[in-house]
This record gives sequence, C-alpha cells and structure tokens, in this order.
Amino acid sequence: MLHAAHASRYHWIRAGTRVNAARGEWQCSRVYAVLGRPEPALHHARRCLELCESVVDDLDEFDLPFAYEALARAYAVAGDEEQARHWIARARAAGEAISDEDDRVLLEADLETIGT
Repeated sequence: MLHAAHASRYHWIRAGTRVNAARGEWQCSRVYAVLGRPEPALHHARRCLELCESVVDDLDEFDLPFAYEALARAYAVAGDEEQARHWIARARAAGEAISDEDDRVLLEADLETIGT
C-alpha cells in the first residue's frame, strides 16, 4: 500500500499537474496515517496543503477541504487532539462550499473516522 501510494505520487508528479501532485501527497499522508506513522503523515499532509494553496484557482472544490482533512487525520495519529479538532473544523467549513453532494458526504464520512 505504501509503495503503491508513493509510486502513484511519483507518476502524477511526472505526468500531471500540481493539483495531481497535491492529491498524490494526500494519498501518501492517508496511507501513513492508516499505518500509524504520524511524522510522514504530517509531512505529506503539509505538502498537500502547500500545493493546494499554490494552485488555488485550479483546484476542484474538494481539494482544499481534503487537504485540511489530511492534516486533521495526521495530527490525530500524532496524538495532538487540539490540532486535529482545529483542522476538522477548517475542513468542515471549507466543505460547505462543495456543491457536489457526493463529495460533501465523502468528506463528512472521512472526518467522522478521525479519532479525537
């Protein structure tokens, strides 16, 4: 799972856009969080947010809220409940702008799985 996430990220960085790279960083962060590895999960979540902020006009509506979700999850894995709650709140607030109901539901469902 970890190698597949990194391989996917590598290929998207080579063949895709910065938005694709941000999504690859999100994927790596998620895998590290699932594996209980807070330091690399935070690294990739921060990188995801940096990339999203650098191409804000090119993002889909769900990209920035999911960058916040990645940070919330990574902080939760790190045991920092205050930061996790902060990023959950930011993800929810940003998620209100998602017009596609399926994407909003997916974001909320993912946020509900973050243990704080």
